Amino acid sequence: MANPNPEIKYRQIFINNEFVDAVNGKVFPTVNPSTGTKIVDIAEGDKADVDLAVKAAKAAFQRSSAWRQMDASARGKLIYKLADLMERDKLQLASLESLDNGKPFISAVYDVYGSVNCLRYNAGWADKVSGETVPSDGPHLTYTRKEPIGVVGQIIPWNYPLLMLAWKWGPALAAGCTIVMKPAEQTPLTALYMCSLVKEAGFPAGVINVVPGYGPTAGHAITMHPEIRKVAFTGSVEVGKIVMSGAATNLKKVSLELGGKSPLVICDDVDVNEAAQIAYSGVFENMGQCCIAATRTFVQEGIYDAFVQKATELAKGRKVGNPFSQGIQHGPQIDDTQFKKILGYIDKGKQEGAKLETGGVQSGEEGYFIEPTVFSNVTDAMTIAREEIFGPVQCIIKFKTLDEAIERANATSFGLAAGIVTKDLNNALIFSNAVEAGSVWVNTYLAVSNQAPFGGYKQSGIGREMGKEGVEEYLETKTVSIKLPSKV
Repeated sequence: MANPNPEIKYRQIFINNEFVDAVNGKVFPTVNPSTGTKIVDIAEGDKADVDLAVKAAKAAFQRSSAWRQMDASARGKLIYKLADLMERDKLQLASLESLDNGKPFISAVYDVYGSVNCLRYNAGWADKVSGETVPSDGPHLTYTRKEPIGVVGQIIPWNYPLLMLAWKWGPALAAGCTIVMKPAEQTPLTALYMCSLVKEAGFPAGVINVVPGYGPTAGHAITMHPEIRKVAFTGSVEVGKIVMSGAATNLKKVSLELGGKSPLVICDDVDVNEAAQIAYSGVFENMGQCCIAATRTFVQEGIYDAFVQKATELAKGRKVGNPFSQGIQHGPQIDDTQFKKILGYIDKGKQEGAKLETGGVQSGEEGYFIEPTVFSNVTDAMTIAREEIFGPVQCIIKFKTLDEAIERANATSFGLAAGIVTKDLNNALIFSNAVEAGSVWVNTYLAVSNQAPFGGYKQSGIGREMGKEGVEEYLETKTVSIKLPSKV
């Protein structure tokens, strides 16, 4: 059962398997976005705390440590155990997630199960990471070893706090790395609860460390730290560039999953109702706070008016309200900053000539709720068609031919995801091959899976998460050559 007032046991920094206060003694508030009021104060970490966390993680990565000496299969079993504990505490985790993030409770439960499945998938990789023998020239036995990169820094966003934690922890642990993570300052509660499960599962001290705090202090300390070998970041393009710049100080490896302005192309050979439902799910998921949201909905001119009518009907029917209330599909935006930013984009859309079909205003009198918003008559040059809004705003754009749609879809600095809805296999293949995006979906959207790599083209990121590729991001390749006797 949902609990709108879950007990909050963990408010401190987690280092070396212990909860501790920040070195500077500071705290910061985490806020309930449904009301705009403080939930609780959290220990505010900064450089001094990151230094202690890195020290613990480095000790846990020493060659003789329990973690490094552990069999790969045993490491996998530990990750499985963590997943089992998550599943046991699913209602508590989901309640904390809804309270802190604002997503509907049923969506939070879905995210918990998604996180559990992600950890279990990566647990299976722990004893399957291997090198290969190489037929090198000369009398040599040459082989490669796949080794964990070392201490890694991970910085996660607020839109999917538990899922992003699992996406980062899973492959790093499977590879054998140790971790210093900073959760988003808006949503630290579930990450800290997960730390208690880390200790209960029996992970050696120092393998996982979590330092809540702000980006310019705790986050910056992670990106700049000379003993962190890799940094993984999910967030905006602007902050991603700062992270990459900081990582250059000691040439850390980086993986960046950044923003998007994803196109979804609707061809005129489809059922309008079905296509509108796919687009609706693709843009309003998680209150539009989704990096792969299909915010540029390209619709072929022959069905444009009918599509706009159906899209507007769906948006109007979306139930907005308290995330703990039954039947709610749409909660608040994450905070006041994001709330005002989205409303600013909506105003800009109206000023630049887009037609507001529905929504565009605050819902209710408290919290950060915005009604699902649909714009028609959107053109490529408009601000709402070019910039990532990260909110519940659907921009419906008219096109004539598929070639035209492809060119316009690619005319962006983003390249995270794309989709097409069509009954024509040739159109599906042409689009899938031509569009510049890391994930392409045909007659569906948001089809992300643990088994498939995820990441972006262009300024939407560097590297991949999920799948085999996700684990490889945390590995180094070592080549060993051994001279053989003359007669073998």
